[in-house]
Amino acid sequence: MDAPSLSVIVFAYNEAENVAPVLRELTAYLHRHHPAAEIVFVDDGSSDGTLEAAREALAGERATLLRHPFNRGIGAAIKTGVRVCSATWVTFMPADGQIEPGALTTLLAASGEDVDVVFSTYEQRDDGMHRKLLSAGIRALILAVHGVRLHCEGPYLFRRALFRPEELPPDTFFLNFEFPIRMLIRGHLTRNVVIGCRQRRAGVSKSTGLRRISGVARDLIDFRVRRMREAHSQRPPRNARA
Repeated sequence: MDAPSLSVIVFAYNEAENVAPVLRELTAYLHRHHPAAEIVFVDDGSSDGTLEAAREALAGERATLLRHPFNRGIGAAIKTGVRVCSATWVTFMPADGQIEPGALTTLLAASGEDVDVVFSTYEQRDDGMHRKLLSAGIRALILAVHGVRLHCEGPYLFRRALFRPEELPPDTFFLNFEFPIRMLIRGHLTRNVVIGCRQRRAGVSKSTGLRRISGVARDLIDFRVRRMREAHSQRPPRNARA
C-alpha cells in the first residue's frame, strides 16, 4: 500500500459504549474525504471491552490497534500512537464522540509547506464559568512562565518528524501543553483554526476534574525547570568555549 496521507490517533480508556459508533463514523468520513489516511487506535488499559469493540469496528480498515496493559494517561497514549504512525502529518482525537471527523479536513486545509503545526480552538463549548476561568488562568501562566501565547483547546495537526516522544516525559494530559509550547519556543510556524465540539455520546469525561486541571500549573513550573536543565546540559564546557 502507498504511504498514508494522514495518521489519525484515536485514544480511549473505558469507552466501550462509544468506541464502535465513533470509529464507524470516522472510517466512513475518511473513505469519502481522505481515503489514504490511516487510523492508529490506542486502548489505554481499558477494562470494559473497549479494545474488542474497536477491533470489530476497524476490521478490514487501514488501521493499527495498540493496547497499554494498564491506564497510563492521554500523553502516553498519544506517544504510543505517534511511534507507529507512517504519515507526514499526524493528529489525534478521543473516542468519546466530541470531535467531529470534519475537523480533520479543517486542520489539513490549514497545513502546508510553510506550516509545521495547526492548533485548534472550539467554536462553541459549554464548559461552565469555572472551566473558562481556569483555562484563562492557565494561558496567562504559560505566558508568564514560558513566554509564549498558546491558543489551543482541541486536537492539533503536526509534522510527524517534529514529535519526538523521547523528549516529552509527560504521560498525562499535560503533554498537550508541553509539545505546543516547545514548538512555539523553537519558532516553528503555526496556524490556528476553529472546529466544532459536540457533547460526549455517553459516559463521563475523565479529563475535566478540577484536581487534574489545577495540576497543570504545577506541571508548567516543572517543565520550566526541565527546560533550564536542558539548556544547561547543552552548553559547551568552559574550556571548550575558551
